[in-house]
Amino acid sequence: MGLFPIMKTSELQNILTAHPNHQLIMLLPDSGRVPAHAHVTEVGRVDRHFIDCGGTVRRSSFCCLQVWVAEDVDHRLTAGKLADIIERAAVIEVSDLDVEIEYEDAFISQFPVLEARVDANTVALSLGTKHTDCLAKDVCLPAEPGGECCAGSGCCG
Repeated sequence: MGLFPIMKTSELQNILTAHPNHQLIMLLPDSGRVPAHAHVTEVGRVDRHFIDCGGTVRRSSFCCLQVWVAEDVDHRLTAGKLADIIERAAVIEVSDLDVEIEYEDAFISQFPVLEARVDANTVALSLGTKHTDCLAKDVCLPAEPGGECCAGSGCCG
């Protein structure tokens, strides 16, 4: 998915639990920030079952933290509060999954959590970007320059 590994829910939970009174900051890939008064409104386990363009059936799962910004500008999410929210999600088995933040700013985007940096009073989550990719390059892409794409696989429609 990228150059950096995506943080697992259990790793994030350990950091949050170790610093319960720290304020939470979410750093967007473009150097912006999710507003400090954002709420985490959902913790979800997202399971995908799909077929790639080469015909391979695949499955993937991740933990999605939905973030919502409301009019309540006095609201502040602490690391401990988010740890409590994630702890309640144990019933949907999210502890060993990659973590993504779903956030809407003009459009809804999902950002993988790459790392958490801790200082004296904050836990800063660095968010990365997601990209599309062909998962069947060995089948779909031409082997030689000028070669024919999808040589009989039917993957390109």
